[in-house]
Amino acid sequence: MRAMDVRRQVPRTDAVLAVPAVMAAARRWGRPRVKRAVSAAQQRVREGTLPPADVVADVLAALPDTATTLRPVLNATGVLLHTNLGRAPLSAAAVEALGAAAGTTDVELDLATGGRGQRGAGAVAALAESVPSAGGVAVVNNGAAALVLAATALAAGREIVLARGEMVEIGDGFRIPELLESTGARLREVGTTNRVTREDYAAATGRGTGFVLKVHPSNFRVTGFTSSVPVKELTGLGVPVVVDIGSGLLAPHPALPAEPDAATTLAHGADLVTASGDKLLGGPQAGLLLGCEPLVTRLRRHPLARALRVDKLTLAALEATLRGPETPTARALAADPDALRRRARAIATALAARGVDATAVAARAAVGGGGAPGVTLDSAAVSLPERYAPLLRTGSPPVLGRVERGRCLLDLRALPAEHDTAVRDAVLACTS
Repeated sequence: MRAMDVRRQVPRTDAVLAVPAVMAAARRWGRPRVKRAVSAAQQRVREGTLPPADVVADVLAALPDTATTLRPVLNATGVLLHTNLGRAPLSAAAVEALGAAAGTTDVELDLATGGRGQRGAGAVAALAESVPSAGGVAVVNNGAAALVLAATALAAGREIVLARGEMVEIGDGFRIPELLESTGARLREVGTTNRVTREDYAAATGRGTGFVLKVHPSNFRVTGFTSSVPVKELTGLGVPVVVDIGSGLLAPHPALPAEPDAATTLAHGADLVTASGDKLLGGPQAGLLLGCEPLVTRLRRHPLARALRVDKLTLAALEATLRGPETPTARALAADPDALRRRARAIATALAARGVDATAVAARAAVGGGGAPGVTLDSAAVSLPERYAPLLRTGSPPVLGRVERGRCLLDLRALPAEHDTAVRDAVLACTS
């Protein structure tokens, strides 16, 4: 009889789904998802672990804050472009552009004539305006795709000549040589690991050469007894010169004097420059192709370009990044170290007043994302006991710091000032 009494107390599914708050949740998350949460709550009532009166509250608590499993994370690592955190955070203008592009748009329609228009014309025009020296520009879905398209269109069945020291591996075991060979191109290595000369390139180029390639070192530096060949010395070899600058810097940046940029690389004679959009450019994931107009047109019309094209959301965010206000990445690069120290002291003082072992310390931040290898930036951090690292990482919102010498450091260089209060409250939540 007791079991029967419990079953009779289980609220009916239709009754729970008819509760206004549950109906609103179903409109937001979809009826099937909400119904599964109702079924799970009903089962807990049958098992005697949930009072029948708490079913609605349990259903609502079981539903996520958003329709995606991705969670916003506060980046206090001191790495401006953290690959595991999605690299560049988008500007407010780019976020707004995503909303505008989410519905039906004129992404490939000329509203004036009613006929087909150039796909993403606004984004393409914005990229061309940002690098006026590029006779042609195109956009694909990431930096690797840009390089694959160039290799396929220009060197399939032919040779790509590149320095042995530039046959790099980047994150997650991704190797540039394997990427290039997958296109049907053959690699011709020149020079040694640490030194290469123009004569090495000249001896390797010929009728079977598709192009000469220079690759950004990404996440390492070779120092000591080294030599490399600048782009301007490769332009007389009789074959196209393709340069993968990687990080997406379009023009020189005072904080990164050694980082290659698209405008300078083109001015030095490169026929084609490839780069990423979600690194130092501060935009969405995209692959940028900039260079002489006939070459870029050839790539854009290659059949593979269709498989690598970007969607309307990327085009919208890229255009807003190029034409909009300063990006979070640009602001982080230009952050005033004195202002960072003041912020760190304010947070640490507030935490210490609540009994937390917190101090403000000097720190060194990094660009990350394969940009400016070896370059560090003056920063400031809040230093906490190491035990806070996993607590903050699994909190709400998650705060990701780094551990150095037994302390958890919350570096402020990549963290906008408007998040300081959230960081402070997240630390306090770990003590309760």
